[in-house]
Amino acid sequence: MKELFNDYVQTLETYIMIQIKMDTAKLAPELTAKGRAPISLAMGAPVEKPPQFVTDKIREYALADGMHTYTLVKGEAYLLESIAKNMKKRTGVDFDSKSEICALIGSKEGIANMIRALINPTTDEKNKDIVLIPNPGYASYKEMVKVSGGMSYGIPLTPENNYMPDFEEVINNLEKDGFDKNKVKALVINYPNNPLGAVCTKEYLKKAVDFCRKYKILLISDAAYIDLTFEGAPKAHSVFEIEGAKDVAVEFFSFSKPYSMTGWRIGWVCGNADAVGILGKLKSTIDTGIYKPIQKAASEILNSKEGDEYIIEANRRFERKQKVITEGFKELGWPMDKINPPKATFYLWLPIPPRYKSSKEFTDDVLRTSGIVLVPGNGFGENGEGWFRMSIVASEDDMHEVVRRLKEDKFYFN
Repeated sequence: MKELFNDYVQTLETYIMIQIKMDTAKLAPELTAKGRAPISLAMGAPVEKPPQFVTDKIREYALADGMHTYTLVKGEAYLLESIAKNMKKRTGVDFDSKSEICALIGSKEGIANMIRALINPTTDEKNKDIVLIPNPGYASYKEMVKVSGGMSYGIPLTPENNYMPDFEEVINNLEKDGFDKNKVKALVINYPNNPLGAVCTKEYLKKAVDFCRKYKILLISDAAYIDLTFEGAPKAHSVFEIEGAKDVAVEFFSFSKPYSMTGWRIGWVCGNADAVGILGKLKSTIDTGIYKPIQKAASEILNSKEGDEYIIEANRRFERKQKVITEGFKELGWPMDKINPPKATFYLWLPIPPRYKSSKEFTDDVLRTSGIVLVPGNGFGENGEGWFRMSIVASEDDMHEVVRRLKEDKFYFN
């Protein structure tokens, strides 16, 4: 039956986090038996419970009348209006809740469907529509483009360019590689960044808006981690703080990361009315929206004192965990002073010890020996080779245990 399926799906890679989870499950009995039960620092999924406020609300609304029927695909009015209020508070910009906002079954679904709506699929490599994506970047971007029948072209994020590459240089390199710049449909940016934790300046967002206006392409801003900045650090910026961004941009937000609501599957996109409208039309043919009690509870946490306090305390916890790991890796010989750990997200992006030939060799060794689940850097693009990502989402006790095991198992940098 395999031959019945289209060329794009047949070349897809299993999402790297699922691969790692399957590998860990196979090793779990052996690791547990030797006192190294797996500690997962792979997936970016907070382990704390969501705010009590939001869980109380979903219980309340699950019992209310009219909550178990089909919902509007773009989202119920109460959710869209709450999002508009939140965006006004973030950016100072007014958003039309009817035409410039769409609820999503998580931002991942929304980005995938936006890319799908942009690309005219073809198997002819030279005629494929192109989406510019960060490299290293969120592993799913590349596969989203592939399954839509397009081609992704990597934007190199490096310490040398301060993780803010020159867009014109990217276009020049694309042409040198034999591709047509007129086939570019969109630019994807992601700040604060997964896997790097890097943030960008407001001035850089203006460069992105100007670039997309010049080349008449869509700017897709993935802002899933925008609320995850540490106390005292500069706040991350929305692209809509830039004048005229609505002309070319859409921005994706998630309830998953700031409120520990990963399994609830709810987020939103806002921005250019044409893009949001087309996405809503596409979604109307393939899904039937989000469970109403989840929408109702989400609409209430979004602009609440309880929600704001939860985010502040969650960021404090991530900062404490980062300090434990940073100090531990420094004792293990990692050049942490030069690495300058980020003040945003719950990720650490670290170099592998020089004795290893590849990122995967290192993360496999750490898993088999110490039961610590990490992600090899090349899973986020070829520019990630030589690095690994650690999600500091487990408990603080687990962070101390990670350091203890690495010391005991002699995982020194040199």
